[in-house]
Amino acid sequence: MPFVELDTSLPAERLPPGLAQTLCTAAADVLGKPAERVNVTVRSGLPMVLSGSAEPCAQLVVSSIGVVGTAEQNQQHSARFFDVLTAQLGLGPERIVIRFYPLEPWQIGKNRTVMTFL
Repeated sequence: MPFVELDTSLPAERLPPGLAQTLCTAAADVLGKPAERVNVTVRSGLPMVLSGSAEPCAQLVVSSIGVVGTAEQNQQHSARFFDVLTAQLGLGPERIVIRFYPLEPWQIGKNRTVMTFL
């Protein structure tokens, strides 16, 4: 059950229509998970500073069980997410940062229990 959260200083009107769905589809493909398990949040117009600069930027946080736990996995994921983000947001890769967080099944609650028991 991946969680993908995009924070950006870009105003909402500069984001392409359907960006959340595009990120959902991309995350499912990149992480090898079914799209119906991917959760996406997009927050725009945020006051942000990246690398000391307030120029337009974005931060993507990707959390998932079993697929973001190694440097090798995340290097591959990073390249693919950067391709999507630079194309969708019109930002250079130097204005985007990605953070990966591995999750354990007991850390995600669903249907009144945790994923461990589903």
